[in-house]
Amino acid sequence: MSKSVTELCKILNLSKDEIDGVEDSAFPLKVPADFLQQIQPGNGNDPLLKQVLPLKDELKQGTGFSQDPVGDLLKNPTPSLIHKYQGRVLLIASPKCDIHCRYCFRRHFPYQEHSNQRHWQKAIETIAADSSIHEVILSGGDPMSLAENALLALIEQIEKIPHITTLRIHSRTPIVAPSKAPKTRLLTWAKQSRLNKVLVVHCNHKNELSDKTAELLTQYRNSGFHLLNQSVLLKGVNDSAATLQELSHALFEQGVLPYYLHQLDKVQGASHFEVSDSGALQIMQQLRAQLPGYLVPKLVREVAGEANKTPIIDL
Repeated sequence: MSKSVTELCKILNLSKDEIDGVEDSAFPLKVPADFLQQIQPGNGNDPLLKQVLPLKDELKQGTGFSQDPVGDLLKNPTPSLIHKYQGRVLLIASPKCDIHCRYCFRRHFPYQEHSNQRHWQKAIETIAADSSIHEVILSGGDPMSLAENALLALIEQIEKIPHITTLRIHSRTPIVAPSKAPKTRLLTWAKQSRLNKVLVVHCNHKNELSDKTAELLTQYRNSGFHLLNQSVLLKGVNDSAATLQELSHALFEQGVLPYYLHQLDKVQGASHFEVSDSGALQIMQQLRAQLPGYLVPKLVREVAGEANKTPIIDL
């Protein structure tokens, strides 16, 4: 695990001056060992490195960028619970992630107030009292950064609610830190659970995938999880049809279907990753010409206050 720019540069044989990295950041560098192994040494333009390296560009104030770009705090009926969409709620299961992605839309989220195991009981009670809710989404932070016993304790409480039929877990851990991802108890539970189980992983570039991710994702799939992927369109990382085409094929090889391609949430500190809508639409046109429909992700944006993800389509 690398936690400083100086250490990261030493490991990757890079000059700190050359990559314009910032050592001190309110959102510090955090790179797990598995992900670090996938970064090409000596390459300051590596697409994986760009996702984790704090840059001076983060200090720029982009127009329209804010600390709560998707309006999470506007739909927060009780600590840890976000209820934006009909029929489903999002439970912030953990304040931690195994990696700090520089474009993270919750990089400024007040986790100390909204994500703690002491909040779980009230959140569970709120879900149990609303029979219109049929799906619980575990997010964070990253729910798979929890100790496996804690994660299972939460899941088992959710499963006891009769009107919940689907559990969805959003996690980057299986991609960036497969060696740390929960397996033993989670897989045992999944094989016997009555719930529909969906695991949405987060992978932006084919180089994030490895033999380790392939083995882990196979275990999840064989335990009854439906596997989907969501990516964020990032300038300098995956903003080309060729790169995204390779990603879709690589994901499918590991049993994962592309789900969403998100336009960047305008979070303060991430403006240098932004790709224009016109550029995104051009990429999508090329992807549709190159891939079968089931491998083409939906291009979407999350708009604060809207009742669903907003598709970005050709007019």
